Amino acid sequence: MQIENKPCRIYGEPHAEYLLLQMTGEHELQSMESEVTAIAQSAHRFLFAAIPVESWNDALSPWEAPAVWGKQGFGGKAADTLSFLTEQVIPTLKQQYPLPKNVKIILGGYSLAGLFALWASTQTDLFYGVAAASPSVWFPGWKEFEQQHPIQAQRVYLSLGDKEEHTKNAVMAAVGDNIRALHSRLAERGADCTLEWNSGGHFKDADLRTAKAFRWVMEEHT
Repeated sequence: MQIENKPCRIYGEPHAEYLLLQMTGEHELQSMESEVTAIAQSAHRFLFAAIPVESWNDALSPWEAPAVWGKQGFGGKAADTLSFLTEQVIPTLKQQYPLPKNVKIILGGYSLAGLFALWASTQTDLFYGVAAASPSVWFPGWKEFEQQHPIQAQRVYLSLGDKEEHTKNAVMAAVGDNIRALHSRLAERGADCTLEWNSGGHFKDADLRTAKAFRWVMEEHT
């Protein structure tokens, strides 16, 4: 489905309890089928939209930051991406499909898309839940920003690979401490949240880790 010239992939069923949104890069589209199959192990009905981003580092970063690896820095255009979601993607999906008025919207993603989902939920209370798999919470200034602009989602899933914080990259090595601190803050504020540790480094099983994140947010926890 084309939304504003962006080819979005839609999965699931229209009469859904949950609307799942994920910002995706080219590198993720080939594993989308396996991710959606894994999400579908949930008993809940969902409509899933994979929304492509052209420049991953720019579109998903909340503010500008210098390169952390390689030469490409971060352009800080997350606000534009969030506007596209709220003003184009969500209204279009609600027009095209018979979603209930009170459909629960879950924004999720992997790596920088996971950070984007967390950041987006500091800007609006539109998202019922956030499914952040191996989110880039090492991002410079994020930890301090979230303390001043708390995440508003009711349910937050966080995960990390157990080898991710053991990197020689000093900026990215902060990911472990930062995700533990974020989980503690969310729990103190009374959010329904979890922090799950996966085996391996950052690039292992990204599709299955993301599916697990979405599934957790859909399962009601009492």
